[in-house]
Amino acid sequence: MARKGKQANISSVFERIRYETPAPHVARVTLARAEQRNAQDRKMLYELDRAFRIAVADDDVKVIIIAADGPHFSSGHDLNDRADLNEFDTVSLWGGFDEEGQAGMMNGEEEIYLGFCWRWRNLPKPTIAQVQGKVIAGGLMLVWPFDIVVASDDATFSDPVVAFGVNGHEFFTHAWELGARKAKEMLFTGAAFTAEECHRMGMVNMVVPRAQLESATLELAQRIARRPMVGLRLAKMAVNQSLDAQGQWTAIQAAFSLHHVGHANARAKYGYPVEPSGAELIRNEAKGRKA
Repeated sequence: MARKGKQANISSVFERIRYETPAPHVARVTLARAEQRNAQDRKMLYELDRAFRIAVADDDVKVIIIAADGPHFSSGHDLNDRADLNEFDTVSLWGGFDEEGQAGMMNGEEEIYLGFCWRWRNLPKPTIAQVQGKVIAGGLMLVWPFDIVVASDDATFSDPVVAFGVNGHEFFTHAWELGARKAKEMLFTGAAFTAEECHRMGMVNMVVPRAQLESATLELAQRIARRPMVGLRLAKMAVNQSLDAQGQWTAIQAAFSLHHVGHANARAKYGYPVEPSGAELIRNEAKGRKA
């Protein structure tokens, strides 16, 4: 396990997250914007990526947990974030973030949404998402790239962004996570699925009482960590390559292109990248009101 001094030094470089080693061979990365319901601004995403790189490079770490402070795991993308991507140490070969038209936005989302999710999906160590409360749209992009999902019994999962005139969030693995018909239900209606529903569909591995979420996740991580790292890595590669053989990456890229057709259509109609009425529709439905 990392020494306390080393852990303190690592944690001190972050503002949006925490990095901890709560048990031997286990690293935990925690979203720490509880007051914003862990909405993901660009700074948070780059900090997450840096933390994962630290955990992967530490030969003592075998399992990585992603968790969140507060009542909700993540409310999705921080739509008020205006940080300039050119100010970050970008991790892909994408550039042109300031290009006119739809190009600049597409280039940026290739980097921070699709690019990060695919990168994290292929981390060479087992990963566990520890999830509570609401997980909305972009919040799913901090769950679905990871290997195992442990959810509290109050967790709900939704992707209501069809109301914005797009096909769904950018890491489009809905059909794999939910099955085709339930994926369509989530997208067409904006419905929030409970942890138990998602467990029955195979999207969630384990549902536990909220008070036991942290301990149950840590216990599972420690159980996994008893196995040799080479075996864990090979097992993960074998499962991911099975999904690759089914065409998952090709389908994700195709859906991402459709996502930007939606954005471009909204720009042409409204001069804005999403359907203007979408936010009000989502808010009203979340409150149980008709639009």
